[in-house]
Amino acid sequence: MLIMGIDPGIGITGYSFVEFTSNKHDEHFTLINSGSIQTDKNAEHPKRLVELRNDLNFLLKEYKPDCASIEQLFFFKNQKTIIPVAQARGVILLTLEENNIPIFEYTPLVVKQTITGHGRADKTLVKAMIKNYINLDKNIKLDDTIDSVALAVCHIQNSRCDLMRRELV
Repeated sequence: MLIMGIDPGIGITGYSFVEFTSNKHDEHFTLINSGSIQTDKNAEHPKRLVELRNDLNFLLKEYKPDCASIEQLFFFKNQKTIIPVAQARGVILLTLEENNIPIFEYTPLVVKQTITGHGRADKTLVKAMIKNYINLDKNIKLDDTIDSVALAVCHIQNSRCDLMRRELV
C-alpha cells in the first residue's frame, strides 16, 4: 500500500509517499519520496493555489498513491494564515477527489498521539519517533515534510487498528 502524507499550506505544502508492506513475519515502512511544494510568495493568491494544484496533480500521476492522509485544520495561533491555509487545503482535497484518491484526515493531536504516544509531543520527538518506523536516509529539514511522513505513518497505524478491531468482531 502506498500512502501519500500531506501537510497543507499555502507557502509550503509538505508531502511524502510511504509504502507499507506486511506479511505474517514482517512489517516494513519505506519512504519512497518526500519533499515540499513551495509556491511563489510574490504571486497573487489565486495563482499560488493553481501552482499548488498543478504540482499536486503531477505528483499524483507520478506516484499513484492508494490513499492520502492529510492534516485536518484543528487550531491556529496565527489568525492571518488560517484562511489561506484553509483555501490551500480545499484545493488539495479537490485535487485528491478529482484523482479518485481516498482521503483520510487526522488532527495534529491524533498524529502525535499515534506516533509518540503523547498528543502534545514536540516536533523533535515526532521526528525521532518517525525514525523508529522509517529509515530516513536523507536529512529532511522542513517540518512540513516530516509532518507529512508522520501523517502517512499515522494512517497506516490507525488502519491497522481498525482492521484488528474488525477481526475481533
